Amino acid sequence: MIRIELDEPTLARTRIATSPLWETKCSLYLLDRYPDEAPWPYTSWARHARRVLAELPEAAPARLYAQTGPWYPDFLGPVPPTASPTIAEELAVLRATPAEVIAEQIPRYHRPDDVPAWLRPFLTDRQAALDRLADGLQAYWDAAIAPWWPAMRAALDEEVLHRARALAADGPDALLADLHERVRWEKPVLTLVKPFDDRFAVVDQRLLLIPLIFSRGALTYSTDHPEVIAVSYQARGAVLLADRPAAGAPPANPATDRLAVLVGRGRAAVLRALTRPATTAGLAATLGLAPSTVSEQLAALLTAGVVHRRRIGRRVLYGLEPAGVALVQLVGDEPVTASA
Repeated sequence: MIRIELDEPTLARTRIATSPLWETKCSLYLLDRYPDEAPWPYTSWARHARRVLAELPEAAPARLYAQTGPWYPDFLGPVPPTASPTIAEELAVLRATPAEVIAEQIPRYHRPDDVPAWLRPFLTDRQAALDRLADGLQAYWDAAIAPWWPAMRAALDEEVLHRARALAADGPDALLADLHERVRWEKPVLTLVKPFDDRFAVVDQRLLLIPLIFSRGALTYSTDHPEVIAVSYQARGAVLLADRPAAGAPPANPATDRLAVLVGRGRAAVLRALTRPATTAGLAATLGLAPSTVSEQLAALLTAGVVHRRRIGRRVLYGLEPAGVALVQLVGDEPVTASA
């Protein structure tokens, strides 16, 4: 277990950000964690990613993350520079890592006479090592993740909107208590469920939460930044990576799907997907439907009074009204709760 004690100023500064670079490194951890066959819904994507690493020489430097072990300097996975950076922006931060940051961080993990071979080039030829790694990550990203990124980005945007709304309405205590089953909050200690132990206190910093589609690969955290403690967690929406049902799960039979019989297959799918508030684009990506089709289904469900819409900034989130919850729970046989 990793136990992080947070003081009140740090807790009060809780923020949420997405990170294509953290997604990239955690996807590599996932491939390393499951060397034979990745679990559903990552199975098909993982086969593709392994082919990328095997057949694309330019992506080879990205394999470095399979050599780091559980502890490594945080300059290899810097804190996102903004709330929603691009992969290019994050790789630019990686390339520009100052020599003094590397010199400061490496001794926290390795004695001067015991720096591993994979890490040594960042001391002896810093810029070349950083550029080589960034180029490899970019090549891997372009071939292994970019094709899925629009759908991933939609799911992550919804996750951020949902969590930010909860943070604003109920505060960081409520947010952390409901983050994920592998993240436990017993104030003032945030516990990450991991197979090794560590404990430390965070004083007068900022807590940054990073939702990841690929967090199944590793529950990660960053402690070397002087102002930020960053913690990742598993975002909902990983199913978008799947191109087939889970093994052993037969497709739903329209004749026995009571919710589909009652409201139609399309509206039943939208209702089930709305057990978590979502945007039209996010629903379209998750369900594999055209946005116009989703909009048509939403319009009918809004008219029926089983779905509501809420504007948050420039985005519109849809969620279930109590009547929609009852339909999914009582007719669709799925346990859900209403979304505020």
